[in-house]
Amino acid sequence: AQLVLSRELRRGGRSVARVNGRAVALAVLRDIGDRLVDIHGQTDHLSLMRPREHVTLLDRYAGLMAERERLAGDVRRLSAVRKELASLRRDQRELARRIDLLNFQVDEISAAALEPDEDEALESERRRLSNAEQLTRLTEAAHSFLDQGTDEQAGAADLLSDAAGKLARLVAIDPDAGDILDAAEALTDQISELVRSLETYADGIEFNPERLAEVEERLNLIYNLRRKYGDTIADIIRFGERAVAELERLNNAEVRTGELEVDEARLLAEIGARGAALSTARRAAAQRMAVEVVRELADLRMEQARFDVDFQWREADDGALVEVDEAPGGLSAGRYAFDTSGLDQVEFLVSANPGEPLKPLVKVASGGETSRLMLALKTVLGRADETPTLIFDEIDVGIGGRVGATVGRKLWELAARREQAGSGHQVLCITHLPQLAGYGDSHFAVRKLIVDGRTRTDVVNLRGEARVEELAAMLGSNSTAGRESVEEMLVEVQDFKQTARAS
Repeated sequence: AQLVLSRELRRGGRSVARVNGRAVALAVLRDIGDRLVDIHGQTDHLSLMRPREHVTLLDRYAGLMAERERLAGDVRRLSAVRKELASLRRDQRELARRIDLLNFQVDEISAAALEPDEDEALESERRRLSNAEQLTRLTEAAHSFLDQGTDEQAGAADLLSDAAGKLARLVAIDPDAGDILDAAEALTDQISELVRSLETYADGIEFNPERLAEVEERLNLIYNLRRKYGDTIADIIRFGERAVAELERLNNAEVRTGELEVDEARLLAEIGARGAALSTARRAAAQRMAVEVVRELADLRMEQARFDVDFQWREADDGALVEVDEAPGGLSAGRYAFDTSGLDQVEFLVSANPGEPLKPLVKVASGGETSRLMLALKTVLGRADETPTLIFDEIDVGIGGRVGATVGRKLWELAARREQAGSGHQVLCITHLPQLAGYGDSHFAVRKLIVDGRTRTDVVNLRGEARVEELAAMLGSNSTAGRESVEEMLVEVQDFKQTARAS
């Protein structure tokens, strides 16, 4: 599947955001972009600058996501239990009103003793009863035409009988006409059967005003129930069944409440135990992570930088129960707030310079210092960060060529992990440092040109000699010696990449 994000900027100042060609709110585009791209150097776009994500990064680093998901399952089950408890504990007067209404509905439907499709049979019976006189007239008229006839005309049965007699005489003369006589005799039999059927039907016609009143009363009852409980008798019956089930549940509310309270206490204890164990594992992983981050920072000429992970628990009366032997880090037993990630409120702390206290990562200065810090964290977290694209800006501020080469290697390793294992990042870097730029697999130059009095920005993909010339210009020397230095640097970079890919 392909995902295409676009934003059209119009001269009037308005813009249109699109996802796969469909217009969306800018907030939707921003949310998707935050999941796909990290821009390092502009902290408002940086996932590591969102403390709520620190616990997830730590869990991925420590390989704790499976245990965390088990805890999240307990939290979701507890949420369902508490929702049902809240429903059972709602205002007692409202509960009493609901029970009264359900009792009335159940009694009304039960008293009706409805049968499936009963209304259709009653409708048919009402039509017969209300039209009994007309049915009798029509039946008598049909019977007269068939059997008795009128003063001017004999009945069909007599006429057909006369015809059959004449045909019998005809057959006596010409036996080949026997089929005609057979047909006439068959018609005579059919007319006789039709006459008998009409007589039977006429005997069944009922002149019964009392029964008609009963049928209409029953239909009115059914129509009234349909108006309140459903379009069909089957709907009414189902409504009654649901009402009976709800009434039984409400009448047993105290029993159910007790069961749910037991479930709530059990789940709170399980969440407390799982959360405490998860916190212990996180704290151990955080110590290992801090050592690795500090080591990476030293490689990036931040030898005095410090890094730590802060853990906070917040007491809550309705929180998870943690026993004294479960609490990590000298914490006391008690009830603590939790969410689907557990009990910990996790935040990364850093001190970039000697003498500075550890401060939340979100409060460190922006610029190259922050970008190097982010690079160190990204290198350590590795696969823990699933953001596909990383953009580093101003990462070369305050560093020289030697450190620039180190930064270049680390950036390339972040991208190479994607190439080798399929789980790394696409890395884009904006830099003025040739030692760093030399490590890019692709190199683009951004240039401003003035054409016909207007400024235009061009992006040029540099290859071969064009790249050597650009890197030499970045070194500040377009001389032969400068170009040779660039070529030597590119050879060293290629040797490093080949060795890294082979290892």
